[in-house]
Amino acid sequence: MNLNAQIVIGILIPFLGTSLGAAMVFFLRKQISESLQKVLTGFAAGVMVAASFWSLLLPALESSEGMGKLSFIPAAVGFLIGIFFLLLLDVLTPHMHLDHQEEGPSIGLKRTTKLILAVTLHNIPEGMAVGVVYAGWMTGGSGVSQTAALALALGIAIQNFPEGAIVSMPLRAEGMSKGKTFWMGVLSGVVEPIASVLTILASSAVVPVLPYFLAFAAGAMMYVVVEELIPEMSEGKHSNAGTITFSFGFVLMMILDVALG
Repeated sequence: MNLNAQIVIGILIPFLGTSLGAAMVFFLRKQISESLQKVLTGFAAGVMVAASFWSLLLPALESSEGMGKLSFIPAAVGFLIGIFFLLLLDVLTPHMHLDHQEEGPSIGLKRTTKLILAVTLHNIPEGMAVGVVYAGWMTGGSGVSQTAALALALGIAIQNFPEGAIVSMPLRAEGMSKGKTFWMGVLSGVVEPIASVLTILASSAVVPVLPYFLAFAAGAMMYVVVEELIPEMSEGKHSNAGTITFSFGFVLMMILDVALG
């Protein structure tokens, strides 16, 4: 398989996760079961935590070794910018889990419209993360391997699966047709490959600051894990399932990156 085909497949994998989640509207009468959601959420969280270190932060540190004892600066700065960027998104846009919250008076939009907007905007930095690792792999000097890039894309796809359902299922509950709710869920994930492609196309400009971008992607993903995934897998019943699959996801990502990277 040539390089371009591998990159195309990699950037489409997270989008496929969102689309498959949206397709649950054809198979489920209400929502994904709580236990299955915790299993998927825990596994995705484990993969993303491991990927944040081995696929993003470690390459950022290694590619900054020329700075000597200050080589931590790009990783530290980029990571914090990623955290605060996602924090800003959460402040300016509705929270992803609006189906569990009351509609706020500050934004004059329907609750479901807010939900679609929130999921769509949260997909942008995730798409950038995939684009950054593939751009790093293409340059060859960042320490990012093809396996690490692919594993990261798979981890994000797993996380996107329940997000696709989070968009489509509430719309179906409000009376929208199954076909239309499916496409609404799919469209919420379209921004992800677009963000990936734009990041890769800008790779020539990104290369000089690639350590910052890698760390930015790590910070953005860690924010999603801490703010969204860990609370979701830990609250209520079946929390042990989420913890166990978190461990499996973390170990699997570590093995893929270290053994095959």
